[in-house]
Amino acid sequence: MAWQTHEISNQFDELTDYNLFATDAPLREALARAGADWAAPQMTSFGDTLGKAETWKLGADANKYKPEFEAFDARGRRIDTVTFHPSWHQLMEGYRREGFISLPFRDMQQQGRWAAWAAGFYLQGQVEAGVLCPATMTQAAIPVLQKEPALWAKYGAKLMNNEYDARDIPMDQKKSVWIGMGMTEKQGGSDVRANTTTATPIGAGGRGGEYLIRGHKWFFSVPMSDAHLVVARTQEGGHSCFFVPRWKPDGTKNPVQIQRLKEKVGNRSNSSSEVEFQDALGFLMGEEGRGIPTIIEMATYTRLNCVVGSAGFLRQATAQAIGYARKRKAFGKLLVEQPLMRGVLSDLALESEAGLVLAMRLAQAFEFGDDPAQRVWKRVMTPAAKFWICKRAVEISGEAMEVFGGNGYVDNGPMARMFREAPVNSIWEGSGNVMCLDVMRAIARDPEGAHALLHELAGNANGDARLLDELHALGEMLQQPPEQLEALGRQFTQRLVLVAQATLLCKVSPAFVSDAFIATRLDPQWGRVVGAIDTRQIDVAALLERALPA
Repeated sequence: MAWQTHEISNQFDELTDYNLFATDAPLREALARAGADWAAPQMTSFGDTLGKAETWKLGADANKYKPEFEAFDARGRRIDTVTFHPSWHQLMEGYRREGFISLPFRDMQQQGRWAAWAAGFYLQGQVEAGVLCPATMTQAAIPVLQKEPALWAKYGAKLMNNEYDARDIPMDQKKSVWIGMGMTEKQGGSDVRANTTTATPIGAGGRGGEYLIRGHKWFFSVPMSDAHLVVARTQEGGHSCFFVPRWKPDGTKNPVQIQRLKEKVGNRSNSSSEVEFQDALGFLMGEEGRGIPTIIEMATYTRLNCVVGSAGFLRQATAQAIGYARKRKAFGKLLVEQPLMRGVLSDLALESEAGLVLAMRLAQAFEFGDDPAQRVWKRVMTPAAKFWICKRAVEISGEAMEVFGGNGYVDNGPMARMFREAPVNSIWEGSGNVMCLDVMRAIARDPEGAHALLHELAGNANGDARLLDELHALGEMLQQPPEQLEALGRQFTQRLVLVAQATLLCKVSPAFVSDAFIATRLDPQWGRVVGAIDTRQIDVAALLERALPA
């Protein structure tokens, strides 16, 4: 007998079937500013594909049906294979087909190429971010491998190829390849200099020479990659960087044995592993003892990706929260009409746009990195932005869940997945303290560049006394002894990012956005909880309409 105890009403699904690019005015404006209007048609198409309910379903399935590790085949032969749900391969194929992995390095004269890449990365991460881990490492490996003529001659075309090739076969036989990274060990974590994995030369060794790698990695991302860049210690030179293929040139499996896959809080679609190198074959990149600088160069790129990816989280959390609040009623009104909720949504909208403008400004610094001013942005603002924006994504994703109430906490919805995913960018490639230390060390090495950066920000402040006072205070902090300034690393970095975001918004965004950001972020009470702002000072309606057109 069919019972009907109640009628279902006032229940609404999360936002899908919308164009992620067409509804994002700040992103469209950022592309135009960077001279990347040529990428707008591709982004419109990509944003439409990503926004479809079917694509959201792919993301959900890829995280529900996690990668599975098989150490042996049916007859006991060691295979170290990780298998993925078909949805993972569809998402990987879609992203690679768009060409974003190789885009910044294809046509070095193409204006706006880094902005176009950032836009694609930012859009992809809003729907399924796990695929961005292998994409990030592969992209970051390109400029590093370009400095190794022998390796680049063999694999450069495969790295630049936009055709997805999921086959687990030797690299020479593949159309395109993926590159991973292996740095972290149990005893060291972010302190790569504490690594104990060793590399012994076969014959003379030297740059491009063969070595046997013995040891372990505690976090070995994407073990099914076609090769990994691995830090290991040589007896003579110290910590060095090696190109370690999954398959050896003779067609046999390289003895990099997977111990297990990590059971992670989020990022479940992507495989992360623990491995041991049992005299695995590796090829020295650069000179012995130069492994740390090589990996730091690669990490500069991957940290930018963390910033852009977390800006995407901020955007999607904001869009979902506003979209839901416009439909759901509570206490006789739509949520979006409730004064307290309007404060929360406005705060989210400001956070999202500020995160985007900073991420896109950093992308521009990578495009024009030879200029001294751009090098300061890369060296100082990249770790600063990673520290702040990645942390904001953790808090904002939790606040957006709360807009949905209990529905947001249900594990089979996209809000819960975003909440689980957000912390990875804060941890990967250096946690918060590491980023703040990196900011302080960069300033100590180039104090003139740091002051020049503050001067540049002041030039964008439109004469706003509050911003100029804050920049002056930051300059005063730089006069303190290094050991004292290091202890203030988190405070300095937070203040630097906020004033950078404020000045960028003054330069590129409507006045109602920049005015609201300055009024809220420079309020001593701001930041204790999202939405605790005085909405009488800001144009809430304009902010929400700009964030997501009704």
